[in-house]
Amino acid sequence: MIKEQDLEQIVREVIRSMGGVGQNQAPAPAAAPAPAPTARPGGLDPRRDYPLATKRPDLVKTPQGRSLADLTLDKVMAGAINADDLKITPEVLEYQARIAEAVGRPQLARNMRRAAELTRIPDQRILEIYNALRPYRSTRSELLAIADELETQYGAKRCAAFVREACEVHGRRSRLKEG
Repeated sequence: MIKEQDLEQIVREVIRSMGGVGQNQAPAPAAAPAPAPTARPGGLDPRRDYPLATKRPDLVKTPQGRSLADLTLDKVMAGAINADDLKITPEVLEYQARIAEAVGRPQLARNMRRAAELTRIPDQRILEIYNALRPYRSTRSELLAIADELETQYGAKRCAAFVREACEVHGRRSRLKEG
């Protein structure tokens, strides 16, 4: 069981990292956003829009559609905010990917897009897949079945390709489970 003071400290740190606000404060309202430039991928300008939580909080929503201003310590303590309200959405991860591309970080953009796909997969299944990807934990056929599941059941094509690549690398390095 987590102590109330520990929870309060965690929430403060999360809120502060999202926008530098205090314990019970919501992020300050952003100035009206300027029109999105057309020269940047996805219409986001890293100099103007990053970090999203402070410069474009209008783009950051929870899976239930709550804004950052809705996420306060008082609401957490009252039970009005739960863990699902603190999860990132595929849309926000896509915005982050666009910003990463705009500053010349294509690998980070690919990682953000894989993370966006993972938001559609139950947490428990992600942990199972993570463990299956560890050396000597899975056979080639088990990993390929996971890749097929990711692609067909969850539409996670990037993650499926990643698992197939991991399977290939494990095979080359003799890190697959016998059987």
